[in-house]
Amino acid sequence: MIRVFGRECASDEMHRRLSDPDGPRLVVVRGERGVGRTAFVRAAGDRLRAQGTPVSTVECVPGDTERPLLLALRLVMVLEEHRYGPERQGVEGHTLTRAAAAVDRRDQAAMRALLCAALTRSTRLAVLIDDAQYADPASLALLGMIAVLRPLPDVRLVVAAAQHVERSAQGTAPGGDGPGGAVARPAGTEGTWSVVLSRLAPEDTTALVRRRLGATPDARLARRVHELTRGIPGAVDALITGWDAPGGIQVLDGHAFVGTTSPPPVLPEHNVFMTALDALGEPFRAVAAALSILGPLGRPALELTALWTGLSADSVGDALRGLVGAGIVDELPGPDGTAVQGWTFRLPLTAHSVRERLRPMERCRLSALAVEALWAAADADVTRAGVTPPPEPILLGEADARTYPADRVADAGSLVDPERAVAELTAAAERMPPGTDDQAVLRWLLAAANLIEQPAARVAALQRSATAAYVAGDNRSGRTITAALLRHPGASLTATALQQAACQLAAATANQRDWPALARLATTRWWDELPVPAPAKVCGRALALCRLARWQEAVDLLTRTAGWHAGPRDRAVPKLLLAAAELALGRPESFRRELAMAEASELPPGMVHALATAMFDELLVGHDVNAARALLNSRQLTVEALPPLSRFLWHHLTGRWDQALESARGLPAHQTQVPGSDSFLLPARTAAILLARGRVTSALRMVERVSGPEEGPPRCSLHSAEAEVHMALGDLKRAERTLRRGLDAARAHAQTYGTEELWAPLAEVTARTGRTAEALTCLGRLERIAARTDSGRARLRYLLASAQVLPKDAPRTAHGTACEQLREAVDLARSRGLPFETANVFVAAAALGAGPAALLREAYELFGVTGAALWRFRTRAAMREARVVVPGRKQATAENEQLLATLVVEGLTNRQIAIVLGLNEEVVANRLSRLFARTGVRSRTELVTAVHKGAVWFV
Repeated sequence: MIRVFGRECASDEMHRRLSDPDGPRLVVVRGERGVGRTAFVRAAGDRLRAQGTPVSTVECVPGDTERPLLLALRLVMVLEEHRYGPERQGVEGHTLTRAAAAVDRRDQAAMRALLCAALTRSTRLAVLIDDAQYADPASLALLGMIAVLRPLPDVRLVVAAAQHVERSAQGTAPGGDGPGGAVARPAGTEGTWSVVLSRLAPEDTTALVRRRLGATPDARLARRVHELTRGIPGAVDALITGWDAPGGIQVLDGHAFVGTTSPPPVLPEHNVFMTALDALGEPFRAVAAALSILGPLGRPALELTALWTGLSADSVGDALRGLVGAGIVDELPGPDGTAVQGWTFRLPLTAHSVRERLRPMERCRLSALAVEALWAAADADVTRAGVTPPPEPILLGEADARTYPADRVADAGSLVDPERAVAELTAAAERMPPGTDDQAVLRWLLAAANLIEQPAARVAALQRSATAAYVAGDNRSGRTITAALLRHPGASLTATALQQAACQLAAATANQRDWPALARLATTRWWDELPVPAPAKVCGRALALCRLARWQEAVDLLTRTAGWHAGPRDRAVPKLLLAAAELALGRPESFRRELAMAEASELPPGMVHALATAMFDELLVGHDVNAARALLNSRQLTVEALPPLSRFLWHHLTGRWDQALESARGLPAHQTQVPGSDSFLLPARTAAILLARGRVTSALRMVERVSGPEEGPPRCSLHSAEAEVHMALGDLKRAERTLRRGLDAARAHAQTYGTEELWAPLAEVTARTGRTAEALTCLGRLERIAARTDSGRARLRYLLASAQVLPKDAPRTAHGTACEQLREAVDLARSRGLPFETANVFVAAAALGAGPAALLREAYELFGVTGAALWRFRTRAAMREARVVVPGRKQATAENEQLLATLVVEGLTNRQIAIVLGLNEEVVANRLSRLFARTGVRSRTELVTAVHKGAVWFV
């Protein structure tokens, strides 16, 4: 059955009236193009069929209006199929012959009589007439008779017609001309009922997108959809389809977002909004094309359109009125509410599509006309006394005033004064608040660079563009711009600027995970072809080597060329790269020295901020929150001032998981930086959060989505997260294969940093499968890593793994050693202050008797802080076994049901749920039965549907 959306009340009211024996015989459904009339009337038909009422559908098509009485004939045919009497077939044929003859003669009186007779003879029936705006006026004039016939027929007519609401200088009212108006006239007579479908409110538009994508749109996506579609469901569907087709919309953790580099799609030619315009032909299409560029100028657009099209002003005015009448364009009233101030497309998505369908030169010339008009108006404001006559005022709206002039200057290119264009584009980019529209800023700066002829000024403009591309997360543009700078640097670029460009090129390539291209950047040959100083080449190549995890090569290169970097500005990046490479090899001493940033006072603030951010991220890769906090304090920085990925890492480790996920959701669409030692930290730690919250399948999909071919740098965090999911599902073999694959990759790159996250779970897996000797080997590797790196995280992983690896029948002295290690682990975890890590340590210590049972209560609270529902469930079981009171019995029951429902929604079988929860299948089946009974659902499918709709509450 078709479901209406956002029209439930109107649908219920319509069904009530159609089902009432004394209700209206004629129901008229009106609304503008794309508002959902067809779906609405079809849903009404489905409901009538469900209660036993026969339903027939008549669809009108373009061209029907030229065939008088065609709709009336089709109605007679439908009604005769449902007439009373045993001799229906013979009589029906006679009636249809007479009706056809009436059509041939255009005899409206005869057709009226035949239609009246057919109505009174018909059995109970509902006839749905769709797209009645295409029907012939003579037939439409006959529809009203059904409401006044006596006795009342047992037929209901539901007529749907496109009829836009005219927004003009004369006021806002339903369009009264044309076929839509003809449908509206009988709707006001006795025995009729009319409903006008309005646009969706912003919240309903967001809900429609959520249903369409199966995910909640983020605020930016929701806002852009409503702005482009104005809440018209057909436009929403077309927009989402166009955006989603090339993968422009991404989904993470049940939230949908669109990439910053993904422009709105162009509506295809067969789309209803485009065919409505194309059907008008010329000159309407030419005027609409001009309006897509010139519209925001207001009244001056009329004269400029005439100039561009070669039409007279009167002809352009006639075309504009035709576009208004067709529901494509709206008139904008002036301040007094009467005079026309301008015109705008009813649907911004149509304006965008019309504009994008213009040929480049057409856009260029139209934009040049707009720019000249804007500049003339601006000059007139300055010297108005000398302008005779003054140009018509241009009254841009607030949104247009921020972006429209610069967009037009950028499109006009060399057809306007280049010097003034560059100045305006640069000024507009500087005025734009950071984060408002970074892609527009990049577009303006690139346009300015293309207009500059002086080499030094052009290079400076490209520098600004490279930074803008980085900020906008546009790695493709960033690579193009920085490569151009390095190939043609000119004499104006300093050594530091060239070093920055080289690093930006390597970083943008790595952010795209274009490993083959990054491997080329790691070669001497690639850089030898560039006319840039050797220190810049070293930095770019060294960063490429680091991002490929070719750590020893990076160390050798940077050590060999250390004397090439004279001043602090030139030394800062190479020193940090060298320290990071040595850190990855297990030698953290130089990295810890760099944390002091001894030469920060001699560096520009932007460089200090960038270096501090890079070190902050590396510290969080190693779970060292205390050192990261000290670094921020020393540089007087706050977490809020850091990039989104840095905030994600911080919130993840400090237990603010809701905030972490909020930071993470937009990152794949707007990722400007990743930690140098781990390009996969975002999906890995997001997967860890999802698993801890019971979203097992989602966590596995997260890591599989980014896994791909095993090329590029090691993926310690990703392999660790994937193995943890397999372990939760009881698949120890697959977990072991994943861990060994990760260790093989790390070994091939001589990487030590981060491998404790692989050795520790491998020790647990081998111990659980009875291979104690292999587990002890893993412990030995962990111990050496902890000693070599002096890492608190590595030491903690070693201590926990040691306790888990000891055989159950170990002698008392060994057990005592394990207890001592666990007590050390408890103290170390408290000092590190990471909620999730601490809770896991407390549970392990309590389970093996190395600490009081009260540790379980602390762990339970810490898991609650993070929202780790799965581990909180397991801790509840451990508390009951240890006879520790679980606080909040009602809350615990609700959490159990919520977790069970989550696992069902994730698609897990009863057996998998039992493994994940540590229960047996029978217990799981019984709990599911109780959950079904309490919530009123009858199956797993219904439960999944109810949870997605938010219809199940766990209290």
